[in-house]
Amino acid sequence: MPKYMLLLHDNPSAFATLSPEDIQKVIQKYMAWSAPLRSSGVITESAKLTDEPGRVMRGKGPAMRVTDGPYSESKEILGGYFTITADNYAAAEKRAADCPHLEFGGSIEIREVDVV
Repeated sequence: MPKYMLLLHDNPSAFATLSPEDIQKVIQKYMAWSAPLRSSGVITESAKLTDEPGRVMRGKGPAMRVTDGPYSESKEILGGYFTITADNYAAAEKRAADCPHLEFGGSIEIREVDVV
């Protein structure tokens, strides 16, 4: 069965005003959404990325440049991902439709994983 990455993009300032208790409620929503998908084998991998912007490498050899994160001029960041199994894009969209990430103003980019 094909695998799809759900890339979770969000604006971190949306969570800046939440209390620790509210952050815990948000985390619980993600856990409640993902637990049945994980136990049924639909979610095969997931992780929250750190708040560190990461690095981008371009070029090769002496022309190589390394810069801070890919979204340094954007307010939206890639905050994490889920890898899921689904028959096709429509099925992947259906699985992602009730992800709490959308409830909190984020967007989900869906990309099929190429099997080589």
